[in-house]
Amino acid sequence: MRTQVAIIGAGPAGLLLGQLLHKAGIDNVILERQDGDYVLARIRAGVIEQTTADLLDEAGVGARMHREGMAHDGFELCFNGGRHRIDLSGPTGGKHVVVYGQTEVTHDLMDARKAAGLTTVYHADKVELHDFDTTKPWVSYTANGESQVLHCDFIAGCDGYHGVSRASVPASALSLYEKIYPFGWLGILADTPPVAEELIYSNHARGFALCSMRSPTRTRYYVQCSLEDKVEQWSDDAFWDELRRRLDPATAEALVTGPSIEKSIAPLRSFVAEPMRFGQLFLAGDAAHIVPPTGAKGLNLAASDVRYLSRALIEHYIEKSEAGIRHYSDTCLRRVWKAERFSWWFTSLTHLFPDQGAIGAKLQQAELDYLVHSEAARTVMAENYVGLPF
Repeated sequence: MRTQVAIIGAGPAGLLLGQLLHKAGIDNVILERQDGDYVLARIRAGVIEQTTADLLDEAGVGARMHREGMAHDGFELCFNGGRHRIDLSGPTGGKHVVVYGQTEVTHDLMDARKAAGLTTVYHADKVELHDFDTTKPWVSYTANGESQVLHCDFIAGCDGYHGVSRASVPASALSLYEKIYPFGWLGILADTPPVAEELIYSNHARGFALCSMRSPTRTRYYVQCSLEDKVEQWSDDAFWDELRRRLDPATAEALVTGPSIEKSIAPLRSFVAEPMRFGQLFLAGDAAHIVPPTGAKGLNLAASDVRYLSRALIEHYIEKSEAGIRHYSDTCLRRVWKAERFSWWFTSLTHLFPDQGAIGAKLQQAELDYLVHSEAARTVMAENYVGLPF
């Protein structure tokens, strides 16, 4: 089999890239190790930046997001027993974010790919990337127990942190930067109404908490926890009790609880691999970088990579220009590091770091107080939260 672009990974990054290339008339095949149901079962982010929403519209898959998603013009910070709203729209000229689950984005992209009759190979096993340092790369894999070969012009590695794409690059060609945070997020999904109209980020002496949602009837809540904790140690009642302790009294009183339909613990890390291009192989999304979820940048940063990569490949095929391809890594990384900085800063501002002691807590409170009372600081927050311009 032959295609122009082989895409490794059928998550939102790979599917969005495939859709944008298809609309430009560029042939592509997606290889995915798991099946479609497994991909859809992943519980991930739910805050879509303005720039990502615009890109989904460009790909022709934004209709349901606009119909069912919830546009948010702000969020709230909770500390010292009170809540303080951060306006997003005013400082950014009317921009906002849309609360719409990553699972729904993936579903929309899958439906569009199926409707267009494009090739996605699920259960692609033993995927190996070959000769991507030449002009004739190819991918080998097995499907239905048979060995297969996919010849292509380019390979897009959209297969996540543990995928084969980055692992195929010689270690000597990579520079890795990583910070492991000394805590995780215990999160639950519940069919309960949201406790507030907008997200609430809480800084508390017991640890961070986040009140989020997926719809008017489905909520997503998180509490900071130890990396040694196990999901089995946390009953639903224990979670709800701990969440209440970390909220202001009015919010805690208004909280509607119910049985969890999903519960998990996620570690937090900041990670970047440089560069993001190796000959005809391009890394995108989690294959190249990870951010802590505090700033809701993971999916949005992957979409940013896909925007740059799709335009670079369209320039190559349609305009016969190599400029986008040559500059892909540097262009992506400028944006990646800004998102990494914001996510690190927001995490540092809102979480409990026991090793920083009493002075660390006091400095956090001072910065939070400055943030909510400074127009300049609120503008910086808003600009980063809705997504920096391209």
